[in-house]
Amino acid sequence: MWIPITLAAATFQILRTSRQHRLRTVLTVNGAGYVRYAYGFPLAVVASIATFGVAGEDIPSVPLRFWPIVAGAGAAQIGGTLALLRSFDLRDFAIGTVYSKTEVILVAVVSAIALDEPLEPLGWIAVVVCMVGVVWLAAPDRVRDAVSSAADPAALMGVLAAAGFAVAAVGIRAGSTTLGDGSTWNRALFTLTAMLGIQTVLNGVQLAGASPRELGSVFRQWRAALPVGVLSVAGSACWAVAVTLTNAAKVRTLGQVELVMAFAISAWWLHDRHRRSEYLASALVMAGVVGVIAFG
Repeated sequence: MWIPITLAAATFQILRTSRQHRLRTVLTVNGAGYVRYAYGFPLAVVASIATFGVAGEDIPSVPLRFWPIVAGAGAAQIGGTLALLRSFDLRDFAIGTVYSKTEVILVAVVSAIALDEPLEPLGWIAVVVCMVGVVWLAAPDRVRDAVSSAADPAALMGVLAAAGFAVAAVGIRAGSTTLGDGSTWNRALFTLTAMLGIQTVLNGVQLAGASPRELGSVFRQWRAALPVGVLSVAGSACWAVAVTLTNAAKVRTLGQVELVMAFAISAWWLHDRHRRSEYLASALVMAGVVGVIAFG
């Protein structure tokens, strides 16, 4: 079940990113980023009320260690997003993207260390193959620049972004597994709602301190922002369910097909022209994904 759920998460993420990009005409980068929490959290609360209140499902038993794990995961995701945006400012989109894609390796490493869930040897090789393909596809003309700039601040921010996203993915799985033996949906939904609540407060305080007017704009632009919130909570719910079901490294590696999906839409729907190297890079991503699924 984790495979179709992860593919759904990647699809929701593509749609959310495209809608979020449109918000850049009326909001800053930080404001557009905060939308996913400010509008996603109330929707998660509604889903929780429907599940635990209306449907009468049992609320998971929550140990104390759940809260610092989920708070850490939420803070790491916010930090990763801010580091990625900073990387773009320091250099450019391509360099930041290249280094942020080391996430797939870091998720596998953190899962192995923190959760004692290592991949099989062939699974590790497949993760590396997938990462190489993603980097190549994300910045086909800039990989050499990225390698030569490995010590500059933009590269550091990109790696910090990847680390933040990796800790967040593993933290969600770690948090959900502390909630006992309840149904996967109940544990994933509770974890997601708790994390979104924490993120809404943390990121809201940061945005209010940095740009109070922008915080007001987030809510004044509710018609444009609401679809982003809907897509965000749908995608986040799918990610949470997927990492509750299986190793976070497998989920995040499969999730890289998002880039291939965007590439395919560009080539076949929008009729954009692409080079042979981009098709080869897509093939590497898919080979890595299949390898992780088959041998991870």
